[in-house]
Amino acid sequence: MRWVLVILCAYFLGAVPFGYIVGRAKGIDIRQHGSGNVGFTNVWRTLGIAPAAVVLAGDMGKGWLAACIGFQLAGETGALVGGLVAIIGHTLSCFIHFKGGKGVATGAGVVLYMSPVTIAVCAAVLIILCATTHYMSVGSICAAWLAPVMLYVTYAPIQYTLGIGAAALYVIYLHIPNIKRLMNGTENKIGMKKQ
Repeated sequence: MRWVLVILCAYFLGAVPFGYIVGRAKGIDIRQHGSGNVGFTNVWRTLGIAPAAVVLAGDMGKGWLAACIGFQLAGETGALVGGLVAIIGHTLSCFIHFKGGKGVATGAGVVLYMSPVTIAVCAAVLIILCATTHYMSVGSICAAWLAPVMLYVTYAPIQYTLGIGAAALYVIYLHIPNIKRLMNGTENKIGMKKQ
């Protein structure tokens, strides 16, 4: 029963579409603007940094809370399962026809619960890469790749390293369109609205 609770709580937490909610509060459907994504970056481009910050906090918070609930109910494995299910819930939200974001912020919240040191290093790398390349996708992809590496070198529980490694592959997979645009030179830079 506890595993059912972990999975249900994590999925419905992860599925809360903060980007869509914030967009509606501003009178728009964020899915009809910019890239159509409900994540932080599209909200930033479309509505500005303050609404985007709310989305970032909400998306990270639900990942952190899902991992926390999982840990309380079923220990370290519960934290991992809760975190992974929350990421899936974010990317396949039942509240918006099983669409969603790309899992970066929600995944960051999960990793924050597991290892604050890891998320601090990943965040620093993301910020540096975004500032130097002006591509959010580059920072996001590299931070996703770095997360399991950092968990490994900081001696986190092995299930965290393996599970977040799988989540990183999932997040990178969701960024394949971005990777193609980067290769074609058509990816949008930070501060530029999607054409």
